[in-house]
Amino acid sequence: MTRMPVLYLSHGAPPLADDPVWTDELARWSAGLPKPKAVLMVSAHWEEAPATLSATRPVPLVYDFWGFPERYYRVRYDAPPATELAGAVRALLPGTRQDDERGLDHGAYVPLVEMYPDADVPVVQMSMPTLDPARLFEVGRTLAPLRDQGVLIVGSGFTTHNLRELRPAADAAPPAWSAEFDAWTDAAVAGGDVDALLDFRAKAPAARVAHPRTEHFAPLFVALGADADGDGAARRSVIDGYWFGLAKRSFQFG
Repeated sequence: MTRMPVLYLSHGAPPLADDPVWTDELARWSAGLPKPKAVLMVSAHWEEAPATLSATRPVPLVYDFWGFPERYYRVRYDAPPATELAGAVRALLPGTRQDDERGLDHGAYVPLVEMYPDADVPVVQMSMPTLDPARLFEVGRTLAPLRDQGVLIVGSGFTTHNLRELRPAADAAPPAWSAEFDAWTDAAVAGGDVDALLDFRAKAPAARVAHPRTEHFAPLFVALGADADGDGAARRSVIDGYWFGLAKRSFQFG
C-alpha cells in the first residue's frame, strides 16, 4: 500500500464554497493525491482532552459558526463511518475517547466537500488534547504509522488567523504582519526547521498578531510530527495567497 502524505491546510470559513479559486485549488490538490482509504482530520475547532474521536455512526455536522446565510447551515457531508480507523487511533493513543454524538465541524467538512465531494472516503475527526506545540508534535509522531495503512492525516487550521484584523475584501493586499509571518512559516517548513516552528511564538515575526490564540496554527504540529521521519525535501507549499488578508498557505509532507 502506498504511504500517504500528510497535509496541513488553511480551511477557510463556510464561504470558502463561494470562492472559485480556492475550491479549484483544493480540488486539484486532492486529485493529485493517492486515493486514501480513510481520512483523519485534526481541526482547529475542536479542543478536548484527552484526545477524543468523532462519531463512527451517522450524526449531523457541527455548524460551529454564527451569522451566516441559512444555506450554509444546510450543507451535508455524509461520509462513511471510519470505524476501523477509529480503532487504529485508539490502539496507537491509549486513553483516546469516542464521542458518539460529535459530528464533523466546519474545519473538517468545509475542505472535504471540495476535496472529496462524493463523500466516499471514511472520515473521523480527532480533537486536539492540548495546544502545546511539542506535545502535538508527539501526537502526530505517534499517529504516523497510519500513513502506511492508507490513511490521509490532515491538520486543518489557518496559517495566519486574526479575525479582528480582516481586510475588507477577499482579494485585498495582506497586512505586513500576515505577509511576514506567512513568509517565515514557508521558509521554516521548506528548510525543515522544526525547532523554530515549535518555538514560533518566540522566533516568528508578528507571531502574536498573526495568532492571538494559537489554535489555528496548532494542527501544523500534528502534521509535522506525522512526518517526523520523512524526507524534508518532500515538504512543499501547495497553496499560497491571502483571503481577506489572512494567509491561506497550505503544505504537503511526503
